[in-house]
Amino acid sequence: MKIDVLPLEQMKKKIEDESQLAFGKQFTDRMFVMEYDTGKGWHSARIQPYGPFSLDPAAMVLHYSQEIFEGLKAFRRQDGSVALFRPADNVRRFNKSAARMCMPEVDEAFFLDALRELIRLDQDWVPNSEGTSLYIRPTMIANEPMLGVRPADQYLCYIILSPVGAYYKGGIAPVKIWISDHYVRAAEGGTGEAKTGGNYAASLYASKEASEKGYDQVLWLDAKEKRYVEEVGSMNMLFLYDDKIVTSPLKGTVLDGITRRSVLTLVKEMGLEIEERALSVDEVLDGVESGRLKEAFGAGTAVVISPVAQFTYKDRTVVLNGGQTGELTQKLYDTLTGIQYGKLDDPYGWVEQL
Repeated sequence: MKIDVLPLEQMKKKIEDESQLAFGKQFTDRMFVMEYDTGKGWHSARIQPYGPFSLDPAAMVLHYSQEIFEGLKAFRRQDGSVALFRPADNVRRFNKSAARMCMPEVDEAFFLDALRELIRLDQDWVPNSEGTSLYIRPTMIANEPMLGVRPADQYLCYIILSPVGAYYKGGIAPVKIWISDHYVRAAEGGTGEAKTGGNYAASLYASKEASEKGYDQVLWLDAKEKRYVEEVGSMNMLFLYDDKIVTSPLKGTVLDGITRRSVLTLVKEMGLEIEERALSVDEVLDGVESGRLKEAFGAGTAVVISPVAQFTYKDRTVVLNGGQTGELTQKLYDTLTGIQYGKLDDPYGWVEQL
């Protein structure tokens, strides 16, 4: 399939002061679009000026939430070049989500080429300041106009780009986490492992409540027993417990995070043992108080690594490291960002330069 590049008549004005870049507020000049029809397959691939879509009010995504997306970043390196971090892994996960949501898979090699070409055309939008990046959002929606609960026969797939500022404006900062004892995000057999909008919609009410209580994030427990920690809505959770890294297993309720994979590779090379097992909320709280749980941190595309300062569960609050970032957490953040921005060597083949 050929990618048509449509003419761009007018370019947007970029934010000159990169310290004012927010997350997901501004978008580049172009976007990639292709369409799918059952019996015809994917067609009409094009890079066109960024702009709104026209959707029928009966478009199935609006009624039955057949939708998936991905999130990855492009980085401006010290030599001025642009690099991607593990993009093939994101496209592979995109297809895994598509299969779970009964949506057509994309040709991974073609989709990667389309993503690269879009970034090349809009590479002037990749910011230069430390900690900034170009956020990449591949998305697929069911756009067939039909009021009936079944997989759609028509889909729209697109990629949009957004320049984003540094997640931590004043350097890496520990967060306060509320552990929900009532709300759940995902259950075994559900769609928790897919990157689909419904999972995030399900998290909004609890996240709002946590914010009103003064917390930064919600840590979800398993839906069956409400006993074992799983993940935070925007990142996987990892714990330095008894000199081992403990993290929830991938059993259908936890996203297979690309940053999580990278962290597990790094800590294994550091000589730390890894346990992918169910970790109870009592083990977390008791572990902090006994000193067995030394550090806890989140891992995700947006934050890279997010240290945890405290956990609150019901009427019990525990504080890690006096509320400061742990040594391992800081090392992982420095290593990952160093590889992404070209300050450190990449012995793993994670970085792809355009």
